[in-house]
Amino acid sequence: MKSFTITTLGCKVNRYESEAISEQLIEHGWYKASNEARANLCIVNTCTVTGKAALQSRQAARRLIRKHPGALVLVTGCYAQVAPEVFAAIDGVNYIVGNGFKDRIASLVDVENVHKSCLTVVEDLTAPRPFEDLPVTRFGNRTRPFLKIQDGCNNFCAYCIIPYARGRSRSLAPQRVVQRVKNFKNQGYNEVVLCGINLGRYGSDLNPKTSLSSLIELIENQNAINRLRLSSIEPDRLSEGLIRQLSASENFCPHLHIPLQSGDDEVLKHMNRHYSSQFYADLIHQISSVMPDVAIGVDVLVGFPTENEKAFENTCNLIKDLPIAYLHVFPFSRQKGTRAETIKEEVRPEIIKKRCQYVRKLGDLKRRKFYERYVGSVQEVLIEGKRDRTTGHLKGFTRNYIPVLVRGEDELLQQLIQVRLSRIKNGRVFGQHQSSQ
Repeated sequence: MKSFTITTLGCKVNRYESEAISEQLIEHGWYKASNEARANLCIVNTCTVTGKAALQSRQAARRLIRKHPGALVLVTGCYAQVAPEVFAAIDGVNYIVGNGFKDRIASLVDVENVHKSCLTVVEDLTAPRPFEDLPVTRFGNRTRPFLKIQDGCNNFCAYCIIPYARGRSRSLAPQRVVQRVKNFKNQGYNEVVLCGINLGRYGSDLNPKTSLSSLIELIENQNAINRLRLSSIEPDRLSEGLIRQLSASENFCPHLHIPLQSGDDEVLKHMNRHYSSQFYADLIHQISSVMPDVAIGVDVLVGFPTENEKAFENTCNLIKDLPIAYLHVFPFSRQKGTRAETIKEEVRPEIIKKRCQYVRKLGDLKRRKFYERYVGSVQEVLIEGKRDRTTGHLKGFTRNYIPVLVRGEDELLQQLIQVRLSRIKNGRVFGQHQSSQ
């Protein structure tokens, strides 16, 4: 039999697509190799959202070539899409497959016909195109499966290569979304995470047009899932109507990840972000006022070329004043082909590193303060399928995305249970199972 392994870097959409590729390979007679076994086919699903992600993608390809001598090595994903020549130069890479051909990987690879030279299958994604449907029927061992409902981005932020790697925004038809959510529920899943590259644009390309709000209403009306969560959503896509809809929903998990990137208006303009710092602050406060328990996560990009000391100070002051739960902090790295590549100004690497450390400390304080609000409260927790390696406890997430450790038997794995959050130790939240007896 033919065995394979997949290494995935980057976002939830990439992770979803890796599951789809796995299913297709299995349907073509492959099986997934164990962690230590040598595989006949090694796939790297790459990411290029930051310089670090690109580096890790290259390292992953080279590591698999060393670990699995004689195996076919296939590189796909966003980095492979925008820079196939980088992987073509790595001795041992057999296939480079762009994002537009992920659905054909299972039919492309052939262990009996190893190409002497690297086969590159990449096409330009800038023209409008239909949604590439990569169905997933079962999401590996995950307790909260991802469901890709949107792909591509039309924003062209100055620092970002993703519109070139993913193409224009496109959406999965609403009825297909609902059916797949139902399929997950029928398999015993209690929660589904809707994900996309620019999730808030869902439905704008369809005929007739629809929206994320209409889709959520459709999912709820059909009682398709117990808990519904959204991946990252841009601030300018969160209308007052959508916010109120989410606040009234019984299924929506009060957790939103809303990228900020900078709290300085001039830097936001240079980034080609279409909102002001005041707009962002008003939005976060509005969401918190109608959803008091919401966990709001925030992306911050540190060290953009025009970010001087005053601009950085403005970002930090804004973050300090926001009722948020956590931060994701990224250092700026120049991406070939983006607008920011041509900006003459530059923030020195040591300054970027120092600023990142400071913002991450702000994030730690925000996270701790958010957790402390809920110590002593009873929360619904979805227990995951594996125990915590460090403590041996069960682990799971509250509806508002607090990770909780709790003692309990294996029969509670992948179940919704009531937990009283009792203490915080070393930044981790511990709780006690509240049995129905």
